[in-house]
Amino acid sequence: MKPLTVAGTQSPVPPPDSARPAPAPGDGRPLILGSTSRYRSELLQRLRIPFSVAAPDVDETPRAGEAPADLATRLALAKAHAVARSSPAAVVIGADQVADLAGLPLGKPGNHARARAQLRQMSGQTVVFQTAVAVVCVESGFAQGSLAAVRVIFRELSDEEIENYLHAEQPYDCAGSAKSEGLGIALLASIESDDPTALIRTCTMLRAAGVSLLAGNRVLS
Repeated sequence: MKPLTVAGTQSPVPPPDSARPAPAPGDGRPLILGSTSRYRSELLQRLRIPFSVAAPDVDETPRAGEAPADLATRLALAKAHAVARSSPAAVVIGADQVADLAGLPLGKPGNHARARAQLRQMSGQTVVFQTAVAVVCVESGFAQGSLAAVRVIFRELSDEEIENYLHAEQPYDCAGSAKSEGLGIALLASIESDDPTALIRTCTMLRAAGVSLLAGNRVLS
């Protein structure tokens, strides 16, 4: 599970110094995004801090009777822990999103047919996108998770609109088959959340883990 460096964002490795005290979490520690989601990587780049990316090896199968919010939270923590075990000195971010349609979890469709079926299910309905994030550092013992609920009402969608949208954006790797930050916004009647991207919660946990988001030596120009 070797981290992949995000172009221009490799965290500098401090020179060895036996007299130097162990750094606080985030103070010189590498930051790793435990997710291969392009969207999550693009969001983290907005913070202008160096990080690398590693793919977590996690079974995302829901447990029997598991609520969508519980599923998202469990998977975010599992992804962060999976990567952190291979990089114990790093601060690792895990994330997961599950669409909640009246208690029915809708994950990533994976293909066009499933995406079409999901959007037909959600047409005219209220859906809560349960977005979970977690931050873990093995060496410091830090582990924390948080959940952002995004309440969305879909318009009544015609089959033509669904097909046109899917061909245009191909959101097959997105829970609920819609990207509200892209063309998917045209599918919606309303959206309500105090943290639509869960980035505020991510920043809060990174600070708690000791990552100085606005330190001059970490912020990329």
